[in-house]
Amino acid sequence: MAEAARALWQSRSPWVGLARPGRHGAATGAPGMHVALRDGLGLATIVAADGCEAVLADRLLAFGGLPEPGKARFTGERGLVWSAPGQWLAVAEEPGVLSGLAEELHGLAAVTEQSDSRAVLRLTGPRAGDALRKGVAVDLHPRAFGPGDAAVTVIAHVGAQLWQLDAAPTYDLAVPRSFAGSVWRWLDEAAAEFGYVVAVR
Repeated sequence: MAEAARALWQSRSPWVGLARPGRHGAATGAPGMHVALRDGLGLATIVAADGCEAVLADRLLAFGGLPEPGKARFTGERGLVWSAPGQWLAVAEEPGVLSGLAEELHGLAAVTEQSDSRAVLRLTGPRAGDALRKGVAVDLHPRAFGPGDAAVTVIAHVGAQLWQLDAAPTYDLAVPRSFAGSVWRWLDEAAAEFGYVVAVR
């Protein structure tokens, strides 16, 4: 009975049954986009207390410091993404990294665990931006949006957070876990003409 209960409540990827490993869409030529499922990340919302941003920035140097509005700042896979005035999304390679963050920032910020509430994809390749432009309400032209830029936007009528990591280009896209299916179906159609590959985990 205990074994069955553990299996029933075992954590699973929000992309199960949606993202199948391998190539999809256009079958000829080099794939225009590669997709990696960013399962197992540590995510938390940080909201600064009034007048505490300067001290908060010092406390968050391990994450690269507080990014300016519309920006993301990363050291490796760990960083902060601007979300709204006085608010950021903390990203880490696994949830345990953020386990003591609320205590560390006590009195400076409110910290809310988000690891199990968001579904995150990494999209990279020469046509990744072209696929996203079909549905993201942000100008993704390199003159307007580049490495280190971030946006809170809408994709496929779903609220989303998007940040660009490099000029490949590589983007991370975070959406509410409950809307992962809608976003994946949109992405599948948007990227089909370019051909895309889902990484084998």
